[in-house]
Amino acid sequence: AAATVPASIAADSKLGPGSLGHLTFGDFPILDQELNGKRLVYLDNAATSQKPVSVVNALKDYYESYNANVHRGIHYLSARATDEYESARQKVADFINADSSREIVFTRNATEAINLVAYSWGFSNLKIGDEIVLTVAEHHSAIVPWQFVAQRTGAVLKFVNLTEDEVPDIRQLKAMLSNRTKLVVVHHVSNVLASVLPIDEIVSWAHAVGARVLVDACQSVPHMAVDVGSLDADFLVASSHKMCGPTGVGFLYGKSDLLSSMPPFLGGGEMISDVFLEHSTYADPPSRFEAGTPAIGETIGLGAAVDYLSRIGMDKIHEYEVELAEYLYERLRCVDKVRVYGPSGAGRAALCSFNVEGIHPTDIATFLDQQHSVGIRSGHHCAQPLHRYLGVNASARASLHFYNTKEDVDHFIYALLDTIAFFSSFR
Repeated sequence: AAATVPASIAADSKLGPGSLGHLTFGDFPILDQELNGKRLVYLDNAATSQKPVSVVNALKDYYESYNANVHRGIHYLSARATDEYESARQKVADFINADSSREIVFTRNATEAINLVAYSWGFSNLKIGDEIVLTVAEHHSAIVPWQFVAQRTGAVLKFVNLTEDEVPDIRQLKAMLSNRTKLVVVHHVSNVLASVLPIDEIVSWAHAVGARVLVDACQSVPHMAVDVGSLDADFLVASSHKMCGPTGVGFLYGKSDLLSSMPPFLGGGEMISDVFLEHSTYADPPSRFEAGTPAIGETIGLGAAVDYLSRIGMDKIHEYEVELAEYLYERLRCVDKVRVYGPSGAGRAALCSFNVEGIHPTDIATFLDQQHSVGIRSGHHCAQPLHRYLGVNASARASLHFYNTKEDVDHFIYALLDTIAFFSSFR
């Protein structure tokens, strides 16, 4: 029952008592609690991350000290709120190495960011016969908006399958590209397969045929250094709540020339230059795409999350998570009757989607929660086409972040073995 792991991992001090997980655990008070008499082990980070004290305090400080609307007032509270809000924009731009803060558009989440590109750029640039290339492993948020666009414009969606190693087939993707390809929509890290795609290569191939590229970076920006200048992607989206920030805010990165060429997504206050009874003129980006009062406190909280992650260092976070990811994978794959999806070996992201023979993933997640206080995910993880491709309706998923530890993984494996034993006893 005890899964073996490579000696290089088992003996590595990076996963020991002084690991990054141990050092940062105290910054997340929510993790220091017991449920049903057992220590909480939170392994649902691909769905949402926990928030450090500094982020909670930033939200509290905004609402207690300078709550006001942004951009519209000249009084002290409004001026300070505006400064902090725009400071968060600059922090995000610096975090992903954008050329300018004006290339960062704040949205409610990554889903809205993708819809913004679909409705603004997509409806303005796509026509009958144009092709949009995606993979079968995309999140619903990266598929459904383009279905809307295809239905209304006559554009065609083309999907890349998986290799035998259960990684999106980038050779097939490259072969699909032609002068008919106008957009490639692709994830950086799969939220189910834990595969990491070579975005720089994909962007180079797409640009060679004149196509644009939209990158879903929701599972990469929180876990590794992402440099949009190096990747050369045209659009990139991410969500605050997966990167230790508040819910209710995300961002779109877009190259300046593209954003300037795009019409507004929503109409209202803030996004205008002048309004007449008969017509209106529009503000420059990013204001053009931020109609109405934004999520001010949440955006300031995102800025605090970026500060926190930057203090640790994304390279340090990634290095630690690579080791922890391999430890999770090696331990889980050795559990009898467990099927782990995605590529084998090193290089996986810090998550594992899996099924246990004869046990529904929701039963697994429920037992782990109620009997062992281990929180994992079950379901299709907003990736139904991928699950159909894999021949299953659902899977269980354990996903890590830098505040998780080797002990968390061990506790999960022990709890999973007990879960399997419990359900097997009824056969």
